[in-house]
Amino acid sequence: MVTWREFAELSPELARLGKERIEKHGLCLLGTIRKDGTPRISPLEPDFFEGELCIGGMWRSMKNLDLVRDPRCLIHSVVANKDGTDGEFKLRGRAIDVVDVPTRGRFADKAFAERGWRPPEPYHLFTVDIESVAFIQFKASGMHLRRWPGPDGWTVRKR
Repeated sequence: MVTWREFAELSPELARLGKERIEKHGLCLLGTIRKDGTPRISPLEPDFFEGELCIGGMWRSMKNLDLVRDPRCLIHSVVANKDGTDGEFKLRGRAIDVVDVPTRGRFADKAFAERGWRPPEPYHLFTVDIESVAFIQFKASGMHLRRWPGPDGWTVRKR
């Protein structure tokens, strides 16, 4: 598992595509595992902070309690059209609870500087250790797929 910064060094093109898709809409879907083992899908506003991909939000929300109990997660960019030409970014990893007070303070300061809003304590803040990433985009030539880890470059499957 790697941090976002490490991932961006290992696969800069895939990291660029992922960050672009995440920031384009400012919203993703988060897949977590509920207490009973079934999946939960929730909207999420991820953030890039100090070389990390950060997620979290409202204190004791169900999605955040899922991550406290079982840190496995999937982050999926918004799919905005049926033809798939924008591409979709999928990241599997583990949420790491950020408990360091100075780091949380810097994160809150950044949120206030960018959005005019400071997350009120208590709130959940996690960084994501990345296990695997995929980017899929449909073009006239077929489905273009890029993965990490794996061989660098695109795999094209004809339609």
